Amino acid sequence: MRAFPITEWRSFLFVVVDTDEGISGIGEAGITGRELAVAGMVEHLQSSLEGQDPFRIEHLWQVMFRGGFYPAGEILTAAIAAIDVALWDIKGKALGVPVYELLGGRVRDRVATYTHIHGSDTREVVARCRDAVDEGWHYLRWEVHHDEDGTLSPRRAVRAAIAQWEAVRAAVGEDIELLYDVHTRLTLPDAVRLCRALEPLRPFFIEDPLRSENDGAYARLRAQTSVPLAAGEQYGTKWDFRRLVEGELIDYARLDVAIAGGLTEARKIAASCETHGIELAVHNPIGPIATSASLHLNLAISNAAVQELPRRPSESLADVVTGQPTWRDGFLLPPEAPGLGIELDIVEALQRYPYEPTDLRRLHREDGTFTNW
Repeated sequence: MRAFPITEWRSFLFVVVDTDEGISGIGEAGITGRELAVAGMVEHLQSSLEGQDPFRIEHLWQVMFRGGFYPAGEILTAAIAAIDVALWDIKGKALGVPVYELLGGRVRDRVATYTHIHGSDTREVVARCRDAVDEGWHYLRWEVHHDEDGTLSPRRAVRAAIAQWEAVRAAVGEDIELLYDVHTRLTLPDAVRLCRALEPLRPFFIEDPLRSENDGAYARLRAQTSVPLAAGEQYGTKWDFRRLVEGELIDYARLDVAIAGGLTEARKIAASCETHGIELAVHNPIGPIATSASLHLNLAISNAAVQELPRRPSESLADVVTGQPTWRDGFLLPPEAPGLGIELDIVEALQRYPYEPTDLRRLHREDGTFTNW
């Protein structure tokens, strides 16, 4: 098993798992900005898997997750995720079928996707939303605004959000679905204020209105607004999701295949969500391997709503990740090649996209206190 961090429009961590049969699988880990920590965990897991049968995916998942005795955190689950996806890729290639066939077969013919909208003010946000609709997108997402110097004023941010929503909804009409990412930047009172103000504008969902560590706060928010809520991108396991799902405190689970233990754990989380009428809105902000893994999951589960897609296939790393899936009119189409359906030229990737360690942007309030990015 080999971990390779590279940097293009953002940093990625790819993992290659080789077998003595000459078949290799590829995976991708999440946790942007902590690639070296996850790479170290991949290296640490090497001795646990070396010499094992790659077809025993569930068994190997348990070995990796429970082998250290102490409960796994997100660094470990992200490493497991990359390895797990690579094992599914190996199995699909060995059997000559796409991964979604191994997950039960297709339940849909295409997977809806949403794009990221960026703008410094309302006029720019509206213009870019119109452009995205013209390109064929049916789902649009943008996020809580902060100043260029990293200052986030919650009250001003809420007022700006309401104005942008009114303008965007008027510009794109009722048939376009609008998603809004708070990115955990607001307190409960400000989140309540925002959600209640946006109710008449029919959001598809409001994402991460609160920090994930205090999932009890979602019960308080849920009682005070009718807008659909989405959360979960910071979670690494089914146990992390348990309270939000069993309490039915969210409408959309923001499962990240590259963080939450890969496809093996994602299937279990999806099944748990299905029993509570919760759909998946897969978190997928990184590279083309994670995009492909997420696509295979969404093709094989009945409760997939939409998949995040900041870069359309071949807009990222097209020269080193070949066979990327087809995107058409806002949807990803099923790949037909075995495994994930894509191939990675890791030698070229390392040469063309050398890794540059970077920290995520840090925000502060007007009084200088640290706040969430």
